[in-house]
Amino acid sequence: MTAQIAASTLRRGPADAKGILAAGLRTLAIETAGLGLLQEAMKGPLGEAFVRAVETIHAAQGRLIVTGMGKSGHVGNKITATLASTGTPAFFLHPAEASHGDLGMVTSGDVILALSWSGETAELRDIIHYSRRHRVPLVAITSGAGSALGKAADVPLILPKVEEACPHGLAPTTSTTLQLALGDAVAIALLEKRGFTPANFHQFHPGGKLGAQLLTVGDLMKKAPDLPLVREDMDMGAVIVAMTGHSLGCAIVVDSAGALAGIITDGDLRRHMTPDIMQRKAAELMTRSPYSTVPEMLASAALKEMNDRKISVLVAVEGERPVGALHMHALLAAGIA
Repeated sequence: MTAQIAASTLRRGPADAKGILAAGLRTLAIETAGLGLLQEAMKGPLGEAFVRAVETIHAAQGRLIVTGMGKSGHVGNKITATLASTGTPAFFLHPAEASHGDLGMVTSGDVILALSWSGETAELRDIIHYSRRHRVPLVAITSGAGSALGKAADVPLILPKVEEACPHGLAPTTSTTLQLALGDAVAIALLEKRGFTPANFHQFHPGGKLGAQLLTVGDLMKKAPDLPLVREDMDMGAVIVAMTGHSLGCAIVVDSAGALAGIITDGDLRRHMTPDIMQRKAAELMTRSPYSTVPEMLASAALKEMNDRKISVLVAVEGERPVGALHMHALLAAGIA
């Protein structure tokens, strides 16, 4: 009978769509309120500790080692991934594995970031003792200022006490949201302190849609000797041979000094198609001062430029000399267009 009552109790919950939505909205409201308390705390002592934590991690000669148990460990894994992808060398060390040999991964040049809401997680004991014995800086994210972790840490980041979204006050919900948000804040503050750029970001995100968005013109452009470069004084017969020998649908015209002088496209050929076209010179048909860019420009920005100007090829220059040409087809192939 008791088991039947327990099972019945477990099945109890919002019976209709309105009740389900109410539970979801209530969860979001409670967690939003928790984030508001965290933001207010950052204006006081937590903010001062936050600055010390970021400076401590930034000054480290080694890596940032993140650790935590249970839900705090799951949050720690995500924080580790964010840090590593934004310029802070980091890895996650499971506290149980640390107690069975993996403490050997920790060096004197590292910093440890330990997460525990209560600050009394037994599995963190060995990591805490190791950090104290070998003078490895310890940063803590915890709500327990007087806890073992809070008192041992060189830089304790004390989170405000908040209400869990779980109606029983048991499942970590608001508390893990605060841990994650503060971890993100640490990662972004370090990103800005390091002067981490989109180009740096691309080194760690070469794949997928994000990687495509971070490609540059230099990554996708055709380069010499695979460029249809022609001189201003060349006759159009030679120009057309140069155009057909490449797949850009244009010829890039340079002056006697090798600087970009103009461009001749398939459209220019159609507009100037006369019986004597083969005897005319490149300078007569070319579009002077064509739109150009630099190899460092993001390919996504180049796409916008090409769409705005209704062109299919963009010449890349260094100084005044053409060094490459980006075709719309290359953007399509890279998944940008």
